[in-house]
Amino acid sequence: MIGPGSAVRVYLACGSIDMRKGIDGLAALVQADLRQKPTSGAVFAFRGKRGDRIKLLFWDGQGF
Repeated sequence: MIGPGSAVRVYLACGSIDMRKGIDGLAALVQADLRQKPTSGAVFAFRGKRGDRIKLLFWDGQGF
């Protein structure tokens, strides 16, 4: 399991997203809505419409 470091930032996206979005779609949301770089090393958390699922986007230096 890949774990982020102890000083990593975690961003929670407000609202819900379409859970069919892949890595490219989530990275575009990070850039457009959160105004952050997806490759910054932070963890970005998104929740589905029903609220029972989440997706996390994390760049470990080699890939998502």
